[in-house]
This record gives sequence, structure tokens and C-alpha cells, in this order.
Amino acid sequence: MTLTATAPPRPAAPPAPLRRFLARLSPYAYITPFFALFAAFGLFPLLYTAYVSLYRVELQTPGRMEWRGPDNYTALFGDEYFWTALRNTFTIGAVSTVPQLLMALGLAHLLHYKLRGRTFFRVTMLLPYATSVAAATLVFAQLFGRDFGLINYLLGLAGIDPVDWQSGTVASQIAVSTIVTWRWTGYNALIYLAGMQSIPADLYEAAELDGASRWRQFLHVTLPGLRPTVLFTIVVSTIGATQLFGEPLLFEGSVSGGISHQYQTLGLYMYEQGWGFFHLGRAAATAWVMFLLIVLLVLGNTFVARRRSGKETER
Repeated sequence: MTLTATAPPRPAAPPAPLRRFLARLSPYAYITPFFALFAAFGLFPLLYTAYVSLYRVELQTPGRMEWRGPDNYTALFGDEYFWTALRNTFTIGAVSTVPQLLMALGLAHLLHYKLRGRTFFRVTMLLPYATSVAAATLVFAQLFGRDFGLINYLLGLAGIDPVDWQSGTVASQIAVSTIVTWRWTGYNALIYLAGMQSIPADLYEAAELDGASRWRQFLHVTLPGLRPTVLFTIVVSTIGATQLFGEPLLFEGSVSGGISHQYQTLGLYMYEQGWGFFHLGRAAATAWVMFLLIVLLVLGNTFVARRRSGKETER
């Protein structure tokens, strides 16, 4: 007597309507974890910060909340140090962002052509970005030291008097901007390099056949092809400049941004209000002003970029 193995019965397939429903539901199931994390750690803190900004809340007693309505914002706009921080944020942001992006564009253009050791130079570009902001700022604070700093030593060799980089308004803002520029130039250069490599080589060959020099190719081929990438770096740099915190905090170790608040940014001002003066409601109001400012700046950059693109398309 021989035994024959029989295959187990297959489970019945779900009905066709259920299969269609599951097929439609599966994409939402894949993206649900992202939106759940965003709602928990992004959207909820944002809305709760707006809620707290309408109350008087002290750091020592966070459970005791007193309704103030728009008074936190009124007090904020009436504080002269808020306007000083806002002005410093724009100044440091402009001084650090404009040279940073221009140098990044030039470095990316050089690395785009065939050079010996291109991989080494590309890796070197990322070293400042990979360096801790605390370590970088502490090193630059020593370089910009008034009495024994290397910068003042080099200025002395050129016959220039020593500069007090931590007390002067313009000097301290230039010093902080230098740290930001050093950290982010290489990062933006690699982004520009990736954008350049996506430009078709046929355009460069056609321009070269027409007798265009390297400079002409850069102006009429590279820059138009990099327009979306440049807009992206401008938006990201604008957001980073508005939220600048670590570099000015560690430059002198002062939350007030110097003796006369000469390089205090909005990030430092918010930290000082919440953890220096214990006014969490005022700090929340500052955070929301920063958020709205970032939104306006991003929308402004996008509007200007689209308007220029539309004019060039009409031509």
C-alpha cells in the first residue's frame, strides 16, 4: 500500500471588492508612519507653542497659566532688544549667506571639471559640515581672540591695529558670519556640483563648438541649469540664518550676544526669554514670530525666482 502526499488546500481568496479596497488602502498605510511622527513631533509642538504664546507661563511653574491674549506679542514688539536681535539676524544672515553661496558656486564649478584628486577635494568639502558646531566655534573664538588670536597677529604683520572681535558690533558680526560661512560653504558646493552634473553634456559641447569660453559656458549654460538648485540653497540658507543659534551662543558663551547685544540673534533672544528670564509665554511668541518670518522670506524668494523665470521664458 502506497501513501500519496496531498497538498494542503489553498485558503480562499478574499472577495474582489475587498481586494480592491486593500489595494487602495496600502499606499496610505506606507505613508502613515511618517505623518504620525510628523503630527507627534512637528505639528503638535507647533500648535502648542501658538497656544502657550497667548498665556503667561513661567518656567518655575509651567502648570500655572494666565491668559494674556496678544499681550506677549505686544510686549515683544515693544522691546528694543527684540528689534536689535531681528536686525542682527538679518545682518549676520546676509553677511554669511551671500559670500557662502558665491564661494560654493565657484568651488563647485572648479570641481566640475577634470582635476587630479577630485574625490579627495570633494571629501574635504564635507569636513567643516561634519565638524561639531561647538568645536568649530571654540576654535574660531580662539582665532578671533583680541590679545593672542591668530587673526589679530596677521593683521599686526600688515600694520593694522588689533580688532576687538567680541565687543565691536561690526567686528563680532563678521566673526560669527565667518564661522557660518566656513561650516556651510562646502556643503552647498557639493549640492551645486550635483546640480551641475545633471546638466546635459550636449549643451556644453554645443557651446564649445560655437566658440564659447569657459566663462560664457558658465553664464549661459551652467547658471540657467542650476536655477532650481540655487533657489533651494537660498531658501535653506535663509531658514538656517533665521534660526542661527549655536555659533553666536558659543562664540563668547553669552546668551545676550555680547555686552550690548551686538550679535544676539532671534534664536538667542528666544532662549534668553525662556531660560534666562523664565518667560515661556514670551519665548513661545518669539518662536512664532520666527516661524512667520521664515514663511514670509521663503514665499518672497519663491515669488522673485518665479517672476525672473517667467521674464526669461518670455524672452
